[in-house]
Amino acid sequence: VQLQACGGGLVQAGGSLRLSCAASGSIFRIDPVGWYRQAPGKQREEVAKITGGGTTNYADAVKGRFTISRDGAKNTVYLQMNSLKSEDTAVYYCYGRIITYPMGQRTENDYWGQGTLVTVSS
Repeated sequence: VQLQACGGGLVQAGGSLRLSCAASGSIFRIDPVGWYRQAPGKQREEVAKITGGGTTNYADAVKGRFTISRDGAKNTVYLQMNSLKSEDTAVYYCYGRIITYPMGQRTENDYWGQGTLVTVSS
């Protein structure tokens, strides 16, 4: 199982970016799935997550500006980021709690993507 994130880049304050994270492998279910970020010199913080049922949660700092969504058929999660601010600059990591059935045995583990850098210039 792997998570592959992409979509980061350099954007001016007030602009938008869309991050994507695709899971691959023999996956039964991903629940929840979401995004963390880590700014230079700061701890990693949760940005947003979405459950299999579609329930979403957002950090206060991004409410109203970021939208998380998922495509279950593609095992892909998206993070639409609008009205970006300089303080959104960070490496963004996707994660997912993934259930698989290797050799018929149910396993549940947390997986992380490799991180994608978002830089917002003021």
